[in-house]
Amino acid sequence: MNGHAILIDNARILTLEGPPGPRSGPWHGELGVVEEGWVFARNGTIEAVGRGRAPQMEMQEGESFLAVDASGLVLMPTWTDCHTHACWTGNANRIQEWSELRSGRSYLEILEDGGGIMSTVRSVRDASMTELSDAFLHRLTAMISLGTGTIEVKSGYGLNLEAELKMMRSLHRTATEVSSKFFPMRMQGTFLGAHAIDREHPNYVEYCIQKMLPKILEEFPCVPVDAYCEEGAWSPDDTERLLRTAKDQGCPIRVHADQFNDLGMTARAVALGARSVDHLEASLPETLDVLANSSTVGVMLPICGLHIDDRFADGRGIVDRGGSVAVATNCNPGSAPSPSMPLAVALAVRKNGLTPNEAIVAGTWNAACVLGIQSDEATAMIAPGQPADFQLLDGEQEGCVSWELASAGPRLVVIGGKVAHQRAVAMQHIESPFDDNSEDASGGEA
Repeated sequence: MNGHAILIDNARILTLEGPPGPRSGPWHGELGVVEEGWVFARNGTIEAVGRGRAPQMEMQEGESFLAVDASGLVLMPTWTDCHTHACWTGNANRIQEWSELRSGRSYLEILEDGGGIMSTVRSVRDASMTELSDAFLHRLTAMISLGTGTIEVKSGYGLNLEAELKMMRSLHRTATEVSSKFFPMRMQGTFLGAHAIDREHPNYVEYCIQKMLPKILEEFPCVPVDAYCEEGAWSPDDTERLLRTAKDQGCPIRVHADQFNDLGMTARAVALGARSVDHLEASLPETLDVLANSSTVGVMLPICGLHIDDRFADGRGIVDRGGSVAVATNCNPGSAPSPSMPLAVALAVRKNGLTPNEAIVAGTWNAACVLGIQSDEATAMIAPGQPADFQLLDGEQEGCVSWELASAGPRLVVIGGKVAHQRAVAMQHIESPFDDNSEDASGGEA
């Protein structure tokens, strides 16, 4: 087979075309809608996007051709889940802790007593890399079925060099194997050795900055670096020192801040040029002013609020101040046990105050900006020359994404021009003739 082509015809297309960089102001809700149109991709790249019904496409010799009738459906980019902790093992302790949360204990109390993040750390340290990779691949499969085409995954459940390297290697191996065996899944690993303080390790902060970070960068140069700044975790001073060190080594930097307490880390992160500040549930109005007047994106994690304590970041306040927001699942065993970007987007409308269109931009283009992939690999845009990563929604209008709750997910997910997930969609699979002079091609329903 010389190549693979796919035609999506008669769709309402959300191209997400617009200015470069994180979208804000009137562009925050602009979807670049083509009311009725078609998209043609070949060998993993979009070749053409048009209005009206698609013209007759010329097939190449030996080419596999897939034609999809998208009548009454919406075609949009796949989701970019820009904040997850999806690589972990061992759920039993976190399920018990969730019961304790329901009984009145706080998340920080459980963390202080050696539970929370540290519960999962112990499980990950005991797991083999194969066990870790298998558990991660299971979650990744679920994410893809819900329309996610690009994912960021953090380490941080190791908290020592051996286990952190195991996590980073597991992410790399899984991404490589999925891409080689199935389709070119896009995955970004982030070093989060500053996820908590290991109380059993003396001088853990110095160990992370002076020992772990350099060794991680030897094997994974310029990897993004993140930190969790909160009471009971990393202090603002220690967080800033880590992020400055990482930035000096050429690493993009991000930070978890203002989840339970506004400790002033958001303003420091903005001053450092962080790509994002994530959580923001406890951010003060003056903190939102600083964030909105910067190029740093505020990442909303509303599944966390749904699962833990009904507190949600003021996304409406950030957008109205002129800032940019993204939305992500925060998929993890403690505070957001869900792989669903559609759920995160629906909650961003209900709880973070975004409009349905703003939430779509937040879960696609702005999320891609957080990962720094919007320029070279604009997976969050449907346009010629861009990767063929798109999904067919199970509805006639894009508002169905935020209107529905716990839906079955999209009808079709295409990553790198290949079908990654499908259900209840009309498609015809055609093999081109080996003889260029042949008049007929075989076809069939798939």
